[in-house]
Amino acid sequence: MAVTIAAPITGTVIPLTEVPDPVFAKALVGPGTAIDPGEATTLTVTAPVSGKLTSLKPHAFVISHRPDQGVLVHLGIDTVHLKGAGFTLRAEAGRQVEAGEEIVVWDLAAAREAEKSMVVPVVVLEADAENLTLPEEGPISAGDTLIRIG
Repeated sequence: MAVTIAAPITGTVIPLTEVPDPVFAKALVGPGTAIDPGEATTLTVTAPVSGKLTSLKPHAFVISHRPDQGVLVHLGIDTVHLKGAGFTLRAEAGRQVEAGEEIVVWDLAAAREAEKSMVVPVVVLEADAENLTLPEEGPISAGDTLIRIG
């Protein structure tokens, strides 16, 4: 059964290999893609898929859409060092969420001030790259199809 992963933010799709972090760039976490929010000052980050919000930190979250597979959305690179500054959580870990539901509001000022990358990797955990259909590089709007599984 095919699963559609939607873009959690609006921006420009870039290949995972261009993410300025080797863990993501080498797909060590899993295959996927990334979105560059460009000059945005605030991002409303939405659930890319319906499922259980199994992990929620200010800078990252995982939604399990199947018992054996989830989608990781990581807000920026090395943003864990911001200790939550600029992130407002709009959901609670452990509950079901629907695709398009608001999960985090991210004010990018703190991240820009700390000179962090704003790139948002979207990775499918426990997936094989050959099972994913990834988007072309270019503009995308939140809610548009980003990745197809299967």
